[in-house]
Amino acid sequence: MKQRGVRRTVVGEVVRCSMNKTIVVQADRLAEHPRYHKYVRKVTTFKAHDENNEARVGAKVRIVETRPLSKTKHWRVAEVLQQGKEEQV
Repeated sequence: MKQRGVRRTVVGEVVRCSMNKTIVVQADRLAEHPRYHKYVRKVTTFKAHDENNEARVGAKVRIVETRPLSKTKHWRVAEVLQQGKEEQV
């Protein structure tokens, strides 16, 4: 039986949830500047598949890399770690 490889996981904050079954997650990381050796905060955004539309803006989520689901969506929500604010209708 074939074994799957280890999938990358990222923890980030939901910054957009206006699309159906898709959220935009922002992940921060610290990178050292090559010349000045100070740490700079870098931001990366990912589009992730949210099957049940359960994540809201401000929620902290763990996403897992998966096969391409669309042109720009290659991640899916593994779990919602902390709920964000509710949308106002």
